[in-house]
Amino acid sequence: MTEMTPEVSFEPALKAAGDVTHFWRVPRYRGLGCLRATFRRHAYARHTHDTYAIAVILAGCETFFHRGEQHYAGPGSMAVVCPDEIHDGEPYGRGFVYRTCYPSQELMQEIAEDVAGRPLSRPPWFSRSVIPDPELAIKLAQLLHCLHQDPSRTSELEQDTRLISFLTQLIARWADLEGLPPVRYGSQGIMRVREYLDAHLAEEADLADLATMAGLSRSHFIRAFAKETGLTPHAYLIDRRFRAASRLLGQDRAPGDVAAACGFFDQSHLNRIFKARMGVTPGAYRVA
Repeated sequence: MTEMTPEVSFEPALKAAGDVTHFWRVPRYRGLGCLRATFRRHAYARHTHDTYAIAVILAGCETFFHRGEQHYAGPGSMAVVCPDEIHDGEPYGRGFVYRTCYPSQELMQEIAEDVAGRPLSRPPWFSRSVIPDPELAIKLAQLLHCLHQDPSRTSELEQDTRLISFLTQLIARWADLEGLPPVRYGSQGIMRVREYLDAHLAEEADLADLATMAGLSRSHFIRAFAKETGLTPHAYLIDRRFRAASRLLGQDRAPGDVAAACGFFDQSHLNRIFKARMGVTPGAYRVA
């Protein structure tokens, strides 16, 4: 496997705890985000992404909640989370070292259509949370190492070749291009609440009003919402604010402005929420 070089941590507090992170972005691949990390203590809060999250474990073991079950990923395996899927992650045992990329739905569908040789109605779906494919795991590690290198030591042609080759093989071997992923959201009342929260991210929400919107009592509403979405109404709103903040930071908006636009109490609140879900601060994510 390609030898990895040490990273400089964006997070002094994480480094003191033995955690090291580095996030960067490759704009020409539809804003592809990439993360190199060593985590011994850091635990992700449950959250979702607009994008896929595809990780390779280089050492140690990561455990994560996904699709209602607890999973374990060790060296030579890959963890795959599709867009909008709730997940978390933390070290199992003494910690883990991993590399992650966050390809957009548009990029993944583009590659999937090349694989299928025809237009597809939706992006690819992966039925497995942990993929035991050491050959592809090595290719993902090598790809992210190549994308992280100084431009004087690699070329865009090499990077493009590695990226397209990896995603093509991942989709061809492991993606489901025909079947539909399980549908979690069925109740029209809960859907109305979700659409309302999505449209009013910066506003405070009243539990009684949301329950009335769903046509349920407050206690029944909380249970029904969590059953259908996997999150409480408050956790769902925080997750949507996190995703909105990610998009704005990717557009080079200042963290203070993003905090106000997305309904966080202040920038410190945004920092806590964001780092718990992305592993890096909003400032580090913005400058990537």
